[in-house]
Amino acid sequence: MRSPKGVIDNHVKCFGEGDLDGILSDYAADAVLFTPQAPLKGVGEIRPLFEAMLAEFGKPGTTFSLEHLAVEGDNGYILWTAETADNVYELATDTFVVRDGKIAMQSFASKITPKH
Repeated sequence: MRSPKGVIDNHVKCFGEGDLDGILSDYAADAVLFTPQAPLKGVGEIRPLFEAMLAEFGKPGTTFSLEHLAVEGDNGYILWTAETADNVYELATDTFVVRDGKIAMQSFASKITPKH
C-alpha cells in the first residue's frame, strides 16, 4: 500500500502528465472532493472536474509550479500556481486525507483570474 506522500506525489505527477486514469486511481470509490461550487462525491462526480482541468492545462504554453508540499500522518497539503491559455491561477491549494493508500477527502481552493 502506498504512503500518503506516495499517493500525493503520484497525483501531482499524473496531473502534470495529463493522465486522467492515473489521477482517478488515487481516489477511494467514495471519496469526497470539496470545491468552492459544491462537494463532489465519488469518482464518477470527480471525473468531469479533472477532464475539464486536463483539457485546460493541456493547452500550449501552460506553466505549473508546485510551491509547497507537506505531509503529516494521513494528511497532505499542496500549494501551487499556474498559468494556462485561459486563466492565471495566482494561488491554489489542495488539502488531502489519505486512507488505505487512497485519497478519501480532498479540498481545493484557488484564486483564478480569467485572461479574456
